[in-house]
Amino acid sequence: MPVFTEARHAGEFILSEANGKRSRENVTIAAEQDIAPGTLLALLAQEGGLRIDAEADSGNTGDGTLDMADPAVSAKVKHGTYTVIFTGATAFKVEAPDGKEIGTGTTGTAFNKDVKFEITAGTTPFAADDKFYIHVIAENPADYLAVAFDPTASDGSEKAAAVAIYPATTGSGETVKIAALVRDAEVNGHCLTWPSGITAGQKEAAIADLAAAGIIVR
Repeated sequence: MPVFTEARHAGEFILSEANGKRSRENVTIAAEQDIAPGTLLALLAQEGGLRIDAEADSGNTGDGTLDMADPAVSAKVKHGTYTVIFTGATAFKVEAPDGKEIGTGTTGTAFNKDVKFEITAGTTPFAADDKFYIHVIAENPADYLAVAFDPTASDGSEKAAAVAIYPATTGSGETVKIAALVRDAEVNGHCLTWPSGITAGQKEAAIADLAAAGIIVR
């Protein structure tokens, strides 16, 4: 007898969500994607949709300047404020909006991580705990391109940030908008579409990333 395998249904993984449309946003699926309902999505920043402002802390000892590169961010950049903290006259570390350190650098040398910039020393040297703030403002998930979560990647698609409610298939140079859960929701982990070959550790990391976005996997 022939065996029929039933495909995922749109939204079947949703256990609960906020009133109205608060849990959902339209996201733009990037080119060359094959998205099934329940697919974990990563949101890759597109600089054209972001507002990026840099400022020096008002209490700084040093009078050097921070200049953003062109482009100023990578696809891995997060919404929020990155903090550049000096640990000496020429050395600094950079913390992401969640407080995690993403790298270290020195004045006069380009820093190329989530944010990209170079600090030029002034006439008065910097002191430990001098700071710069880089504000990355994304108005909503439409400022990002959504791709299928890939735990083995290193371009930002290794961080789960949303769950596709509907299917989508895009070709070369083609994008499409679909609704996705991006916050304030509970989902059934057994009904999600996980990447083939994902390990237990990678799944735990993805579940933690979704929880940070307000999406709880049951």
